[in-house]
Amino acid sequence: MNLPVLLKCLMLNIFVCLLIAVKAQKPPNWTSEQLLSPATLADAITSNKVVPVIISVGPGAPIPNSYDAGMASKPEGLAKLQQQLNNLPKDTSIVVYCGCCPFEHCPNVRPAIDLLNSLHFTNYHVLDIPHNIKQDWIDKGYPVTEK
Repeated sequence: MNLPVLLKCLMLNIFVCLLIAVKAQKPPNWTSEQLLSPATLADAITSNKVVPVIISVGPGAPIPNSYDAGMASKPEGLAKLQQQLNNLPKDTSIVVYCGCCPFEHCPNVRPAIDLLNSLHFTNYHVLDIPHNIKQDWIDKGYPVTEK
């Protein structure tokens, strides 16, 4: 193999690796302290404690009293979320959740958190749904909206 062909192959491999890296999911843009356990939120809902503003940023809103912003990965979902946030003080206690899939694949939570950060909200949490809403909320018997 001659040197120009070898360099072309090397450049092609580098390009493919960069494409794969760009397509990979961004790392979490929240801290572990910002994760809220489903049990904690469910307890607040069922015991009528002070319940934060609960916002679904995924495909549906099965948690009672949650605002359905739609999928934050889509421009219309992000716009609806921003419209909801514009009416709230910056220190409002907020919980966002999606639950469509595991966090590492979720296309909706990260854009929602980016928006909260860009709007300077200071008291938000991410509902810790590592698998999906069915497994981590519904199957555990936590409250769901009436259908």
